[in-house]
Amino acid sequence: MANSPSPIRLVIFDMDDVLLHYDVQARQSAIARMAGIEPEEVARRIWDSGIEDAADAGRLSAQAYLDAVAATLGIPFGEDDWLRTRGLAMTLTPDTIGLAAEVARRTPVALLTNNGHLMKTHFDTLVPELRAVFGPNMHVAAEFGTKKPDPAIFRRLAALYGAAPEQAVMIDDKEANTAGALDAGLLAHRFRAAGELDAYLRAHSLI
Repeated sequence: MANSPSPIRLVIFDMDDVLLHYDVQARQSAIARMAGIEPEEVARRIWDSGIEDAADAGRLSAQAYLDAVAATLGIPFGEDDWLRTRGLAMTLTPDTIGLAAEVARRTPVALLTNNGHLMKTHFDTLVPELRAVFGPNMHVAAEFGTKKPDPAIFRRLAALYGAAPEQAVMIDDKEANTAGALDAGLLAHRFRAAGELDAYLRAHSLI
């Protein structure tokens, strides 16, 4: 007789473009205005250069990241500047937050976002509504020394909550990240719309 599936003991939600809409172009435009350059140049200097990836993966401390951004832009760029430009690019999506809150009533939930240490520091300023749902279970990739879609990050997060990989599910909008979760042994759902997520969660008796 086939073994029955392990009960789901942890549901992990991505943040950007799942629990909120993240407008990276708006963020880059705001930084561009500060530096007096085009948004495409901001993308090239910060994103394409690998600075943003290095921060997300924990290879840069918060201060090292700010210093790297200031150096590549040739202007002062501090924590307040990061907070302002990051915040204006974020718009919460109540439907998916509501689904996460429903799940949390019966199953532990966690948040895992590809972000650096600055986001960890400022969750309560930027997204207090998510703290109300996830409590202390809000994590940035930098904490784990790697980032999605590395399968190791999913296994480490599941273990942190005492769940075997097959007892955890990852909700993420990026196909590469759901593939990484599957490679790690987790269940995964690629997020496209709240209605599809609602159906997935119901099918797994999570709401």
